[in-house]
Amino acid sequence: MDKRPAAQDIPETASREPRAVPRSSLWNRNFRLFFVARTVAVFGDGMVPVALAAGLLGAGHPGSSVGYALASWIGPFAVLVLFGGVLADRFTPRRMMIVADALRLVGASVLAVSFAAGDPSVWVVYGLSAVSGVGAALFQPGVASIVPRIAHDVQQANAVLRVCEALMTMAGPAFAGLVVGLSGGAGAGVGAGAVFAANAATFAVSGIFLFLLRLPPVGDPVKRGSLVAELVVGWHEFTARSWLWGVIAIWTVYGLTVAGPMLPLTAVLVTEAHGSGTYGALMAVNGAGSVAGGLLALRLRPGRPLAAGAVALLGVVVNLLVLGLGMPVLGLGIGQFAGGAAFAFWLVMWSTTVQTHVPADALNRMHAYDVSGSLLMMAAGRALAGPVAEMAGAEKVLLAGVVIMLGVVGVLLGARPIRELRRVA
Repeated sequence: MDKRPAAQDIPETASREPRAVPRSSLWNRNFRLFFVARTVAVFGDGMVPVALAAGLLGAGHPGSSVGYALASWIGPFAVLVLFGGVLADRFTPRRMMIVADALRLVGASVLAVSFAAGDPSVWVVYGLSAVSGVGAALFQPGVASIVPRIAHDVQQANAVLRVCEALMTMAGPAFAGLVVGLSGGAGAGVGAGAVFAANAATFAVSGIFLFLLRLPPVGDPVKRGSLVAELVVGWHEFTARSWLWGVIAIWTVYGLTVAGPMLPLTAVLVTEAHGSGTYGALMAVNGAGSVAGGLLALRLRPGRPLAAGAVALLGVVVNLLVLGLGMPVLGLGIGQFAGGAAFAFWLVMWSTTVQTHVPADALNRMHAYDVSGSLLMMAAGRALAGPVAEMAGAEKVLLAGVVIMLGVVGVLLGARPIRELRRVA
């Protein structure tokens, strides 16, 4: 087991291992390769819900089958992402991300053939979705740890990636919808198969570009123990930083009570009041807000990034408020833009802080703890949103979210280790 003492809250900079990143332009060879891989991967991920909906509903399966297919993905991901972090620290994140892309390439290819050939069993779809979830669990931890190794300016890199991800999140579903629409005459299964074929191609491209990466060494080799021992060491690293576990603890409350219910309730309220076209347009406005938030993070470099990010989260309060009050479409658009911008800015501040304060040899596990906790609580919040809204009313749930969100911001700013954590130059 690694006997290196866990880092303390202050000073964090003393605990970090040096990153061998040359002081050059952001757009060096490694960053360009990673940027393309990430862009293509997010674009492909955005296609999946559209393809599943078109293929399963077009074959006459109930709407619940789409939810079960998505749950088949998120379940293995949430359970196995912690082990993905350990494996990434042990075998390097680049290798695990390439393995993950190969695994997801196979799963998406089989889905493409299955849908194109006819009506696949829902259990085949659920099983292949689970394979994709396993791949995502192996892939995700490396997303955070590679950035500090390829970019000298970590905040700038995160901001650029966030803008790109926001754009691809909008482009992926739009492209999938276009492909399904153009394939309409041949049947929904053919359209879904074509989308999954395109999805498989994105994994191939991502894997090739990640293979071409040439990452600098992190530092001296660290003696590794068993998988369980590595999880324990990661937990010690996690609990040694009060700002880190404090934010994630607060975020579990946010995921369960605000972020989880907000998406399904927004879809229901907006669609019922204004139609599905308006809902799609508002999601595009949210994406535009995410782009704006990422661009703002390119310009602003607050000395206390988590405090600045917490203040920015007041934009989420605006979004909840206009939804809960049933404002006209213009007001809803303002809320979606403010919410998207706020969350994107917070994500850049949070990602940069974690990547620059956590030792490189533990970063994959720290990111895995973050993702696992947040994702599980968000999934629980989405599952509970419907029953709670039926009892209390969707508008009241969202307005309660306003109060909770103000409390989240207040606790983030009130907790001294979070509020006073300084940016690493």
